[in-house]
Amino acid sequence: MIRPLIAVSMTSLLILATPAFGQAPALFVDNRSTTANAAERLEEQDREIALRLSKIPSASWLTYGSPDVVEEKARDIVGRAFLQGHIPVLAIYNIPYRDCALYSAGGAADSRAYREWILGVARGIGDRATIVILEPDGLGVIPWHRTLAGDIEGCRPEGKNEGAAAQRYEKLRSAVAILAERPGVSIYLDGTGSSWLAPGEIASRLVKADVAKVSGFFLNVSNFERDDRVIPYARWVSDCIALITRGGLDPRECPSQYSPAVFDDEKSWAATDKAYDRLFVRTGLKRDPSRQKHAVIDTSRNGRGSWKPPVGKYRDAEVWCNPPGRGLGRRPSLESGNPYVDAFLWIKVPGESDGECLRGTAGPADPERGVKAPPAGQWFPAQARELIELAEPPLPAE
Repeated sequence: MIRPLIAVSMTSLLILATPAFGQAPALFVDNRSTTANAAERLEEQDREIALRLSKIPSASWLTYGSPDVVEEKARDIVGRAFLQGHIPVLAIYNIPYRDCALYSAGGAADSRAYREWILGVARGIGDRATIVILEPDGLGVIPWHRTLAGDIEGCRPEGKNEGAAAQRYEKLRSAVAILAERPGVSIYLDGTGSSWLAPGEIASRLVKADVAKVSGFFLNVSNFERDDRVIPYARWVSDCIALITRGGLDPRECPSQYSPAVFDDEKSWAATDKAYDRLFVRTGLKRDPSRQKHAVIDTSRNGRGSWKPPVGKYRDAEVWCNPPGRGLGRRPSLESGNPYVDAFLWIKVPGESDGECLRGTAGPADPERGVKAPPAGQWFPAQARELIELAEPPLPAE
């Protein structure tokens, strides 16, 4: 018998994770994490920095391997977390043509391989409480995808065609169906971030990817927007989904950080809040965060907000790629104090490089930093030092 797909709420997840002796569950700190492994290869101050960061819970990324290999890796991480009564965060990142073959290129070979790989992840998780971050950039960077305005987006890989966009949604829906069968899994889909897509644009994609069957969406992964910008965006995306699915609203009508608000003028963002209030009245709906989709927010590197590059200096500043002068953000927590936000998490592992950022130049060095950055996912000591030194709130002294 096939069970109906029911999104696991964060409250249900906490109950599933609570040990018999009544201790409140916490996020899992993996002593075998990539950060802990990096510390073993470093010396002196860089080693101390990596060790400090390794003691703060961050996501474990599953990005490659055969179905059997990823099953064993997932089982190991989730099993160790379960024994401690803690909740692991798994970032699933292996969809075909991930990152549009750029800095984090890779992924499964095709739909069948991806489905088998996801089945391996699901077997490894079993029935234990787990937060799943399903495919960062999975809905923000889609091959040959048309926006609501009908424009083809920038990811246009050779050898693909416009059918690739429909295939991306099919893969995500398949992954949702498989993972949602696990009773302890709380799944979040890609919601991009407050400096990226308008709420209507991402809400329409989330609906197509079966957000109705998961807990919600994740925001700001590998990005740097401050909490006071991302939290309103989380509310708008949630409201927009509700208006689309319950009120029949055309997603193009959803207000955004760009209209009626002015993106760089945060005082104007209240205009977008009021515009959503009017839409709820117009559609005859009542806003109800307890029934709407929630967000988890990546605060791993957003303490200082986004980098503003020198005007006109770079052809493509790549503001998302190892920007200078950033700091750690809010510490990970399952208690957000906000009805639209389930948790603040460190999804991007702070201290790991975004890639060999060239900013529109011939390279090989990052012209802003004056050094060649490590490949995506590799430890970047200089950035790790910055993140701790400029953390907001400051990282407590050991």
